[in-house]
Amino acid sequence: MAADISRRNILKIAGAAAGAGGIGTVVGAAGTASAAGTFAHPGMLHTRADLDRMAAKVKAGAAPYRAGFARLTANPHAGAGWKANPQPTVYRGSGSPENYRTLYNDIHAAYQNALRWHITGDTAHADTARDVLNAWSARLTGLAGSADRFLAAGLYGYQFANAAELMRGYEGFELARFQKMQREVFCAVSEDFLTRHNGAYITNYWANWDLTAMACVLATGILCDDRATVDRAVNYFKHGEGMGSIKNAIPVVHTDGLAEWVEAGRDQGHALLGVGLMGTVCEMAWNQGIDLYGYDDSRFLKGAEYVAKWSLGGDVPFTPYSRRKGAPGVWSGTETVTKAANADPAMVRPIWAMIANHYTKRRGRPAPYVTRIAAKAAPEGGGGDYGPNSGGYDQLGFGTLCFTRDRASTSAPSSSPSPSASATASSSSAAPSSARPQGGRGDLAATGSGELVGVAAAGGIAALAGGLLLLRRRGRAGGEGS
Repeated sequence: MAADISRRNILKIAGAAAGAGGIGTVVGAAGTASAAGTFAHPGMLHTRADLDRMAAKVKAGAAPYRAGFARLTANPHAGAGWKANPQPTVYRGSGSPENYRTLYNDIHAAYQNALRWHITGDTAHADTARDVLNAWSARLTGLAGSADRFLAAGLYGYQFANAAELMRGYEGFELARFQKMQREVFCAVSEDFLTRHNGAYITNYWANWDLTAMACVLATGILCDDRATVDRAVNYFKHGEGMGSIKNAIPVVHTDGLAEWVEAGRDQGHALLGVGLMGTVCEMAWNQGIDLYGYDDSRFLKGAEYVAKWSLGGDVPFTPYSRRKGAPGVWSGTETVTKAANADPAMVRPIWAMIANHYTKRRGRPAPYVTRIAAKAAPEGGGGDYGPNSGGYDQLGFGTLCFTRDRASTSAPSSSPSPSASATASSSSAAPSSARPQGGRGDLAATGSGELVGVAAAGGIAALAGGLLLLRRRGRAGGEGS
């Protein structure tokens, strides 16, 4: 029988469980946990140590970096001859011309050339990346279209910011002008989405809509050295009402250590997109000293393991749920999802190397399904390697090259995540210094069992938190897009 996962019911259940189980109060948001500290630069998806490691490994011809670098150099976007085609307004979903493809191709060219410069030292690639970034910041003034404009803001905003972060300090790069564009064109739209959700019911949009917006807001905060903006993204990740916050995107945790990904009931492609986006948010936060990977007893690992097992063709549990759809005063309805969608083991996205290397190498934790699917996807490519449509550009990619790392040295590796959310999460205290967040804040102590809200339930379910989703509905308020 379908479970009606309303916010009101979940809050009641979660509150009762917290009181009965003595799990403790949810720790405050990052801003209250550690208000001081400076930003690390570069410090989004890649740190200086990461870039130095890539360069040294590629120079030495080490595997698998060599194969990963070959994917980069073979990609046409990574060529130093790329010319930008900036537009004053970018349209996605409606409007004319619908030119968002021009934007995402240029973003991936900027990122890939910046990465190639850091690895090889060839300034022709740096000049290309700088020129693409400068061209767009000199001309772009807005995003328009259908509700898909929110996806454009989130996806292209976080990606553009990552490219710019790699070029920070390079001669001729107009950082201040780019920061202004990033705030006004991308971040403002993403923050508006997280606040108002396009006027729709809070459950109208799938998890990946929130996750794109969170990624953009977080990346903007890092790029602009804006602590308050970073804190808003972290706050939403932990406690947001929409479907992209972690306990709504991953609403059910099972005793075997797997946790259901809510969009598995939709389709495989969007579930993979969500996992990639949540991993991106976790990695950027980690590099600023904030551990979202370990939040809520490593809930993300359990969700990623679920999606990896399912994508490899394995059987996974699924808890039926109902969700509300529509917008107040426009239209409304509900839909019940009863099973996980069919999954194609041949579907590949460049999202797994980052996640696998964090948990198995930084933290010394088992991640069997994520490790298997990462090996299957290796060497990961990037934008342009997974088809010509927008879905092939949703991740920056090249994870084999960028995120392969040696295991953190420690005589007492951190424990694997407990299968139940009510178990003690020991990763914070046991993690070696090399497995701690890399930025200047040090929020590692704010994660783990102190932030858990567990819910005992029948059927082997150890934790439940969630809300309602709304299926997209094209041509009507708040419904179209990913």
